Amino acid sequence: MGHLFSKKTPSKVTEQDKAVLQLKTTRDKIRQYQKRSESTLEKDRQLAKQLLHNGRKERALLLLRKKRFIEEQLKKTDGTLENIEKMIQDIEFAQIEMKVVDSLKVGNEALKQVNQMLNIEDVERILDETQEAAEKQQEISDLLSGGTLTEDDESAVEEELDALIAAAVEKQLPEAPTPAQNPEVVLPDVPEEMPREPEKAQEKQREKIALAAS
Repeated sequence: MGHLFSKKTPSKVTEQDKAVLQLKTTRDKIRQYQKRSESTLEKDRQLAKQLLHNGRKERALLLLRKKRFIEEQLKKTDGTLENIEKMIQDIEFAQIEMKVVDSLKVGNEALKQVNQMLNIEDVERILDETQEAAEKQQEISDLLSGGTLTEDDESAVEEELDALIAAAVEKQLPEAPTPAQNPEVVLPDVPEEMPREPEKAQEKQREKIALAAS
């Protein structure tokens, strides 16, 4: 059982990762070299001034030649650093592109599998079954609720509506005062036949009230 725990997992470090690590190590070493060289240049500059002050011109000349050589080397290292940085960026970007391509491959395979599982025939069959189930459910709901109204029911509803309209009309009409309520008013004799014009006016009034009630 011990060999199960000692089993090593496969390394996920790629050759591109190793190349990037090596380039970054080289870059750091070059930067360290530049830092030491700049410190040396400053010391040689100060020492050359001191030698000239002491009259040792030849020694000061040697130091200045050494300083010049170091400066030229630093210029070369600047170009080398620029190339290394560009190469690191190119490799890292290429790794990102590889991951994108791998992700697209996985997504494409997953999409193919889904398309194989759900073809056009299956979708049409599912839609038909859903429509049939909805229609059946509607039939059951109609049966449970008693279905639609019959002709007799419709007639009863219309009669009830007419009764409500008539009641509203009567409520809107003013009541005529009686002699007991107003003894000074002498009521004329009621004619046997009502004039037609007030009848039309009342009819129009009923129509307005009916429209307002609806």
